[in-house]
Amino acid sequence: MDDGARASVALARGESRYGSVATALERIADQVRLSTVRRVLVKPNFVSVSHQLAATHVDAVRAVLGFIRARYAGSIVVAEGAALSPTWEGFHNFDYERLVEEYGVELVDLNADDAVPVQIYDRRLRPLTVYLARRVVEADYRISVAPPKTHDLVLVTLAVKNIVMGSLVNPQAGRRSGGMPGLAQRLAGLAPKWVWQSGLAEWGKGTLLGRPGGSSKMAMHQSIPVLNLNLARVAPHVWPHLAVIDGWEGMEGEGPGQGHAVPWRVALAGTDSLAVDALTAHLMGFDPALVGYLQYCRQLGLGVGDVGQIEVVGNVAPDDARRPFAPHPAYRRQLAWRLDGVERYLG
Repeated sequence: MDDGARASVALARGESRYGSVATALERIADQVRLSTVRRVLVKPNFVSVSHQLAATHVDAVRAVLGFIRARYAGSIVVAEGAALSPTWEGFHNFDYERLVEEYGVELVDLNADDAVPVQIYDRRLRPLTVYLARRVVEADYRISVAPPKTHDLVLVTLAVKNIVMGSLVNPQAGRRSGGMPGLAQRLAGLAPKWVWQSGLAEWGKGTLLGRPGGSSKMAMHQSIPVLNLNLARVAPHVWPHLAVIDGWEGMEGEGPGQGHAVPWRVALAGTDSLAVDALTAHLMGFDPALVGYLQYCRQLGLGVGDVGQIEVVGNVAPDDARRPFAPHPAYRRQLAWRLDGVERYLG
């Protein structure tokens, strides 16, 4: 799709978080077609269920719901599957419960949903089965609403990664440990920071937490190269029809959970989710060509990944919005994501 194709992405700045997102959406309103849609799913991001900077702010979701409700009267679910904690704690702590009455939506914990199997790969590139929440797979219209953050494994986490990882189920996330064995949990708390930035940590996530019957999210973590591949393998099953980046406040440094706030005050939106993520990464100071999973999605023809082929619409120029984010300390290690002969694993 990328060869010669173009995409339009809105870039907006408003007086508030809600206003920025609403303005961005209005600029691409002609792209949003809901006449045949029966099931809309809005996917926020809860890396943490208690640390607001690491999660999608409810006002960004309000702006999305206001935009959709003005054009669509059918079923809307706001759905998330937190990684290692009970999702409902996030709904409560971040004030999402008010959305039920305000917009007539249903809140859904994807970790408790029926599961659909999908094939990924383990660290030795052997087939491995993980499970996606059926609600996401079967939704007519998927909307990913995410803050822009640096990441400890794949450089940046934006709209595409938000919906892929959040749609994978962890049946044990309702337990405060997220299913981590007690001894492993205690040892994890004692481990120095360098351990979490090493290949050993990836092995532990995939082997201990991603074991059969455990977390499909953690099973993705086989190694940096295979994680990038796996994200692209799963993406077509849950690809967002609309991507929204709430950049009112982003996260740099030790993202996606422990980094520092970036008061950016912008929002991006578009119906080409790859283009939205590519442009956002560029504005954050990262070359989208160095983000492995985005490049694999581009190879799969899922959207426009070349910033030169993206038309920016909105009320702020890209040069005025560009704000380099400090990368994660493990940035250099994350660049080693390329796999030889990857084409045979992408299909």
